[in-house]
Amino acid sequence: MAPPARPIVAPPLSPHLQIYRWTWTMAMSVFHRITGTALYGGTALVAIWLVALASGPRAYDAVAWFFGSWIGLAILFAYTWVLLHHMLGGLRHFVWDTGYGYDKSQRLGLARLTLIGSVALTIVVWALALLLH
Repeated sequence: MAPPARPIVAPPLSPHLQIYRWTWTMAMSVFHRITGTALYGGTALVAIWLVALASGPRAYDAVAWFFGSWIGLAILFAYTWVLLHHMLGGLRHFVWDTGYGYDKSQRLGLARLTLIGSVALTIVVWALALLLH
């Protein structure tokens, strides 16, 4: 006599993004990773500027023209936000590393402060740069 057939059971599925409700801390975690990756591109821009500076007036003029154009200024503005947002996200993680900020209201406040603070600081940096220019 053959053993009874075992029913086919699908393995359990891990929860995925369609199940989870997006939260501020989740979104700021994603932004922190994206801004960390984007910093590589910004570092390349700084390197291009430094190489042009070392290459002489003609190369520097071309790079300075590009960074002075509306697209160059938009890229620099975005890079400023990326840098400041990633920095504030790192400070948020530092606060957590000290053992503080784990309450629900504190987590939400730190996440909001990361986003609002990075936007506000970017505007302040650019306002100062334009005023002092």
